[in-house]
Amino acid sequence: MRLSPLFFSAVALAGCSTAPTNPSFPITHAEARRVIAQMQADPHPLSRPLIVIGGFLDPDISPTVFRCFFRSVTKDAQIITISVGFCGSFAECRQKVIAALDDACPSRDPIWTTQVDVVGASLGGLVARYAAAPSRDPAHPRRLRIARLFSISSPHAGALLADRIALTNFHRALRPGSAFLAALAADDAQASYDLYPYVHLQDRIVGARYAAPPGKTPFWLADRGPLLAHNAAIMDDRIFADIARRLRNQPPFSHFPATPLPKAAI
Repeated sequence: MRLSPLFFSAVALAGCSTAPTNPSFPITHAEARRVIAQMQADPHPLSRPLIVIGGFLDPDISPTVFRCFFRSVTKDAQIITISVGFCGSFAECRQKVIAALDDACPSRDPIWTTQVDVVGASLGGLVARYAAAPSRDPAHPRRLRIARLFSISSPHAGALLADRIALTNFHRALRPGSAFLAALAADDAQASYDLYPYVHLQDRIVGARYAAPPGKTPFWLADRGPLLAHNAAIMDDRIFADIARRLRNQPPFSHFPATPLPKAAI
């Protein structure tokens, strides 16, 4: 099943030709749509299972959309969707991700799951990073074994919204500088997976400067239009195309080192 070109057109129409371009992610909507059509006409299988993790209060919408798209360019059935949108804590999110993967692709390793690639939408990217970190709960020692993590609009270093509204400990953990995020950043030194964070500028829910872990820069895009930047990134055909090329082990459009965020970026 292919996603209709109309699905991507809303984001493309929201773009502004005067918005700044990113030298480390130089791709247009037209080029992305052309490449997506080529990939759908010539699908390449995945190197390993792919899990897609949705965001906060997401009732499995983005994981389902992502699975549809990645199946269209890979014809691969090894795509597992996981919804953590209504979990009440990061511990619950972690356990749900690991249990879902263990059920779909069992591993005999007492600590590590089967190795996977991950696409995380919003909170899903941070949940994957946490699930891959060492467990601090002896009752749940298992860890998510990631090869590549692709995150879109993920609050790796916090979220602007959590600084304004934080009703529970779960929300407060998302405040920039929280003890939870500091401990997770300390664990990054031993992380062995590759991280590819994406974001739109003017993301007033997460904030572009928080969309990558401390010391890292996200691949940013600068469209401005009627869609919320946070949501527009999760539907962006350029990001879809770049992730798909990497999953298919083809030359991507983005490249490191990532261009620094503009000074005026939120």
